[in-house]
Amino acid sequence: MNRRKKAKQIILKKAKKAKEKNVPKNKPRYISKAERTKPEAQEQSENSAEVEDDSEDCSQ
Repeated sequence: MNRRKKAKQIILKKAKKAKEKNVPKNKPRYISKAERTKPEAQEQSENSAEVEDDSEDCSQ
């Protein structure tokens, strides 16, 4: 009895793992803090450059 039970548990465990691999993942990919700040810094530098260009146009 114990041998059958153990063999059944092993088979079910392998089947469960295989099934989990086929399930689509709903969780979004992790983005590190450093990667999150890069686009923000670029946007800020672009916006500041645009503001400087606009202020030069107004003064002329």
